[in-house]
Parts: sequence; structure tokens; C-alpha cells
Amino acid sequence: MQHHDGAMAHDHHHGGLEADLQTMAARGLGRRSVLGLLGGGVLFAAAGCAGDTAETVASATSSGSGGASSTAAPATSGIPSIPTSGTTPVSACTAIAAETAGPFPGNGANGPNALTKSGIVRRDIRSSFGGGTMSPKGVPLTVVLRLVDTRKGCAALAGAAAYAWHCDADGRYSMYSSGVTGENFLRGVQEADAAGTVTFLTTFPGAYRGRYPHIHFEIYPSLAKATTSANKIATSQLALPEDTCNAVYATPAYRASAANFPSTPLQRDGIFADGWTTQLASVAGNVADGYTATLIVGV
Repeated sequence: MQHHDGAMAHDHHHGGLEADLQTMAARGLGRRSVLGLLGGGVLFAAAGCAGDTAETVASATSSGSGGASSTAAPATSGIPSIPTSGTTPVSACTAIAAETAGPFPGNGANGPNALTKSGIVRRDIRSSFGGGTMSPKGVPLTVVLRLVDTRKGCAALAGAAAYAWHCDADGRYSMYSSGVTGENFLRGVQEADAAGTVTFLTTFPGAYRGRYPHIHFEIYPSLAKATTSANKIATSQLALPEDTCNAVYATPAYRASAANFPSTPLQRDGIFADGWTTQLASVAGNVADGYTATLIVGV
């Protein structure tokens, strides 16, 4: 995979809508303002197909790291409260901000499609499946998403599905980055339970230059529909608190992330800089036991 120059990412984008959005953004319009001018009908298409400038140009940084794989169970105590009834508080009934899926979605939009592979529906997404052999190192992280319907008083989206993916401790994306194109670790699909909740067991994502630490996710109307990006009903990204990132990146497995993290604070990230109130997860736990990140996702 190319580092920093974006050569690999640009192979997947050839002007068109992306070029127009970047030109308009350069003239002072924010990303969401630009998409608003284009009309609601193109919003999700732009989010799913046009890579954001910051993420497209800044390919994942890959460098050697030390430390052994952690097998500690993710933290389960002290988790911030998530509603378990059919509806969430009115204050939480806000549609999640629409974001780009980035250049490494693995959903068939720009190359390989992990969603059609047997084994993609799973709770533990740490290792590769279906022939892959790798299990990335890192601090354990449990990601809990509560999917709610903003059109119906934030009723639980029971039976909906979420596809989540992110980079490893070295900033590599499976299926795309050099050395891991044959792997599909840190990718998985879960069906929402009666409370609209999906849970992923994973490792804390690394930081690469040009992006603040994040986790990508897409929402689908059902598990049966979660086979192609054409069926998604929302695309967004989860941000992780700065203090938690600093604690994680002080561990041996995240040496590259520790060097990259200061270069792109949340306020200057190309995706989150225009607002992250619906995307910043609540996180509890510690490095030794693992962390749990929770987020209510309004659709």
C-alpha cells in the first residue's frame, strides 16, 4: 500500500462528483453544505462512493510494532448507560451525521466485497475468516451501537444490520493495504436485537496521518440486505475520545499510532471538523482490561 501520497486510493476515484465536491470545498463550503446543495437524493451516494479528501490522500501508515496479541476480555463493567426500552430519550433522537465510507470499504463499492463471504456475520471481528490467517495485535475494544429510527420516535431498529470496519494498530486496512490484501480482519456484520443493539468485539483502531482515530460503519435495513453497498440506509464514522486514544497509543503495539496521532486532532480532521456531536462515542474501561465504546445511531 502507498503511504501518504494516496496513489492507491486515487486508483478508485476518477474525478466526477468527488472532484466537484473537493473544488467546492476549496472555495469555502463545508462538506455537508456541499452535499446539501446537491440535494438529499445524492447524500448517501456521495457518502458511499466519493472518498473524503483527507482519508483518500492519507493512506494508512504501516510500520513495525512490538507487543504480543492481547487476549484479555473486553471490559464489561462501568459501561455508560444505553436505553434498553423501545425508544430512546428525545435528546438522543438525532440522525447520525452522514460520512464517506472512505477508500477501503470492502463492500463492493470500489473493489472486493466482504459482505458476500460466508463468515462475515459475526460478533468477534478481530481475526480474518474464510482462509485468512491474521489476528491483529491491539488493546481489546467492544463497540456497542444502538440503532434507532428517528422517524418513529427513535424506536429500536430491531432486525436492522450494521457493518463495521476499521484499521489495525499499524493503520492497515485488510483487503487493501500492502501485505494484508488477502486478509479480512476487523470487518463484520451484526443483526440488531430487539433493543436495536449490535455488538462487535474488536481491537482499538490505530492512527494514521491525515485522519483522527475512527471506526467506519454502515446500516442496512436487514441482515438479508447487508450484501452490497447499494442497500445501505446510512453511512457514518464513530470517533473515539482523545484521552482514551492517548492511553492506548502509549502501549507497545501502537508505536506508529503514537507518532501519527498528534498530527490530526479531532478539530482538524477532514471528516469530523464540521461537527462530531452525534459521532463521538462514550468510552469506559482501561488498557489492561480493554474498553467499551457505546453510541446511539439515529437513522
